[in-house]
Amino acid sequence: MGERDDQSEVVEKAKIPLLLKDQNVAEEEDGEIKREIWTETKKLWRIVGPAIFTRVTTNLIFVITQAFAGHLGELELASISIVNNVIIGFNYSLFIGMATALETLCGQSFGAKKYDMFGVYLQRSWIVLFLCSILLLPMFIFASPILKFMGQPDDIAELSGIVSLWAIPTHFSFAFFFPLNRYLQCQLKNSVVAISSGVALVVHIFVCWLFVYVLKLGVIGTIATANVSWWLNVFILFTYTTCGGCPLTWTGFSTEAFTKLWDFTKLSASSGIMVCLENWYYRILIVMTGNLENARIDVDSISICMSINGLEMMVPLAFFAGAGVRVANELGAGNGKRARFAMIISVTQSLIIGTIFTVLIIFLLDHVSWIFSSSEAVLKAVNNLSVLLSFAILLNSVQPVLSGVAVGSGWQSLVAFINLGSYYCIGLPLGFVMGWIFKFGVKGIWAGMIFGGTAVQTLILIFITMRCDWEKEAQNASVRVKNWSSVSNAKI
Repeated sequence: MGERDDQSEVVEKAKIPLLLKDQNVAEEEDGEIKREIWTETKKLWRIVGPAIFTRVTTNLIFVITQAFAGHLGELELASISIVNNVIIGFNYSLFIGMATALETLCGQSFGAKKYDMFGVYLQRSWIVLFLCSILLLPMFIFASPILKFMGQPDDIAELSGIVSLWAIPTHFSFAFFFPLNRYLQCQLKNSVVAISSGVALVVHIFVCWLFVYVLKLGVIGTIATANVSWWLNVFILFTYTTCGGCPLTWTGFSTEAFTKLWDFTKLSASSGIMVCLENWYYRILIVMTGNLENARIDVDSISICMSINGLEMMVPLAFFAGAGVRVANELGAGNGKRARFAMIISVTQSLIIGTIFTVLIIFLLDHVSWIFSSSEAVLKAVNNLSVLLSFAILLNSVQPVLSGVAVGSGWQSLVAFINLGSYYCIGLPLGFVMGWIFKFGVKGIWAGMIFGGTAVQTLILIFITMRCDWEKEAQNASVRVKNWSSVSNAKI
């Protein structure tokens, strides 16, 4: 018995170091995971933080322009609002989408440390978007008859036609601003873009005051202020890029920018279609709501919800940019597992922020609604939509981030088809059926579009990213970088 007790004691003593070793290993692994999460979070927010500021400031240019127009009169406000939201808004979303082609190419090239083609990609994007700007000019030139055809009153359509002609310089600025934005973003120079946007906003406020109140230039002066602000933004970023701010990636103008334009156009077009199909989806919601019996109250209530949703969307859209750059960088560097980890961190943090906003909307919507309207009928209608607004915000905290992952991975064409199918083949018909056939009104239209369109699209993107072979995507990125790079680089 004594020997057996001694052996048991020896065994127990031998187990203690093993248990301590296992515990130390577990603590080290836990500490390593925390360090990786913190490291990735810092890399992500280096992009997301400035991106939020940039998106808010650039959107405020339009908001402030409309605010100054509102002090000129109802007709002036209506005309500038229509031009901003319909004519300029259409091109704004299209060029944002087309410029994301640079996120794929520059992001993956930056990860692969292939810096020599960055400037060529930027110049190709300028060429493609500038040609697109010329093709879209008829929208501005013939804005008045187009708006009349859409059912707008003659006086609003006529003044909007004049305003749209003066908005043409802003239209052309998009072709240069958004490629510069993405070019610098992919090099993690987001602070430069944020500073430029901040300066442009401050100048815009001053120029608005000068043109409207001092020089008394009226509605023409009001829209002209946007031209000054947007081109100032372009000038600052262009000067920074070409005058030594990007020594690794900008080596001068090159004739090679005129090669492979068709391939670049196809990638840009698929990127533009992917983003535009999302952007136009909820614009159609407001148009559909305008055909209901109680149209004025319904349009006012859904417009307020869209305004709140649009402000909150600045956060997930910043994560769209962050996820796109981080995934593209890691894939370009051949790190499939790191790209997957970057995707998980981006989605998780955006979802946490989205959940917080959802809870705030549920409890504070009554107070927020008063900012937009004092009508009891409108406020009641907004409160009836609070649950749907909460679902929209929650879904929007995931869906744009996954779209950013798609951009970083080069899946734009696939996602464009997914958007077309989920939004326009499922969401819109379901919204029509619930709104008119089952007579649920605006709640039915919006619910059908959320659960039939946005939710379906989000689930499909989740399925694709979860099933993705990230190591294979890293190999594909290496091939893409190699194929898009060229040996020659003739300077002008």
